[in-house]
Amino acid sequence: MKLSNLGFGASSLGGVFHEIREAEGIQAVHTAVENGINFIDVSPYYGHLKAETVLGKALKDIPRNQYYLSTKVGRYGKDGVNLWDYSAQRVTDSVYESMERLNIDYIDLINVHDVEFQSNLEGGLQKIVDETLPALVKLREKGVVKHVGITDLQPENLKWVVEHSAEGTVESILCFCHYSLNDELLLDYLDFFEQRGIGIINASPFSMGLLSQRGTPDWHPAPEALKEACRKAAEYCASKNYPIEKLAIQYSTSLNPRIATTLFSSANPKNVLKNIDYVNAPIDEQLVKEVQEIIGDQMRVRWHNT
Repeated sequence: MKLSNLGFGASSLGGVFHEIREAEGIQAVHTAVENGINFIDVSPYYGHLKAETVLGKALKDIPRNQYYLSTKVGRYGKDGVNLWDYSAQRVTDSVYESMERLNIDYIDLINVHDVEFQSNLEGGLQKIVDETLPALVKLREKGVVKHVGITDLQPENLKWVVEHSAEGTVESILCFCHYSLNDELLLDYLDFFEQRGIGIINASPFSMGLLSQRGTPDWHPAPEALKEACRKAAEYCASKNYPIEKLAIQYSTSLNPRIATTLFSSANPKNVLKNIDYVNAPIDEQLVKEVQEIIGDQMRVRWHNT
């Protein structure tokens, strides 16, 4: 798959960050594809099936050859409760359920969602290797899915699963919040994945709101010192009349061609266009240095997934 360097993350269609208007969310998808974005990523977990459902409505009006679609298995939700099930039967059923919601007859990339949660369940990460991935490989052999990948916040978990899986099983990894202005940990792992022919997807260039003028949502798991450092960085960018969102998405998409694509999410067509314009504009590399100096000792400060 040859992906656009900016990808559309459809989590926002599920109202993950705030309530959305469905028609506007559908238009956001159309706007993204019409303006050169060819990779769309979603999950049944986002909005507890809502994101896939809204995206499915949007995709009805887009020719199938104009986009690659990625969705996920293993992490679900119901009535505000997190549910995890990485069993072979559940992930197999999940693929077919997603295809029905998305109005498609094959999935370009199926991902095991946030593998770290299986590390706390019976069988640990080994279950991903022994049961989850083989079930998805069977679907790949049938042509139901074209490619198989894994996702996680913690890159060391992705590395472990790859190391313990048969060669060719995992074709891509998706890691979020680790190639952004405040954290470039993913760079430490590029050689490992590249040597194994594994494609690299980066997500959340705004670090789930850390790198934004609006600031983080209440549920954001980052420590307060990091939030404060990023607030100061955002204020500094504003004083330069250069929104931190612009610098953040430029940093994640323009400085490292080894990363195949970077996912951002918005259910607002105007914001989609704005971010595309940001990516197409030249980056102020001096401002990058100044912002990272402000973030200072909070660079690479980590948090656990929730």
